[in-house]
Amino acid sequence: MAKLLTDSSFLQRYFVETEQAYIVSRGAKASESMAGIFAAKEALVKALGTGFDGIGLKDIVVAHDVYGAPSYHLLGPALERAQAMKVTRMHLSISHDGGMALAFAVLEGE
Repeated sequence: MAKLLTDSSFLQRYFVETEQAYIVSRGAKASESMAGIFAAKEALVKALGTGFDGIGLKDIVVAHDVYGAPSYHLLGPALERAQAMKVTRMHLSISHDGGMALAFAVLEGE
């Protein structure tokens, strides 16, 4: 991920502007944050049962509150799939250890 950060086109291709700004703002931890956000997107498409088939990386936005807690904001096909599954709440946890990023997505619904 650190190598990918040197190419701004990678950030622009896979992350919305708010995610790009967050990643860049992390300084020395930018690559770690980028890996975590990517893992979070992958965790969600797995929870939705689709993989990235028909859902783009920019259809899933990972935001962070003032305390750093991550959350999802869905757009387009990702939102449509969640609505079809009657998802009412989404939970996200991102962890980092030893240069690795891990994310868990839990969906609640009817």
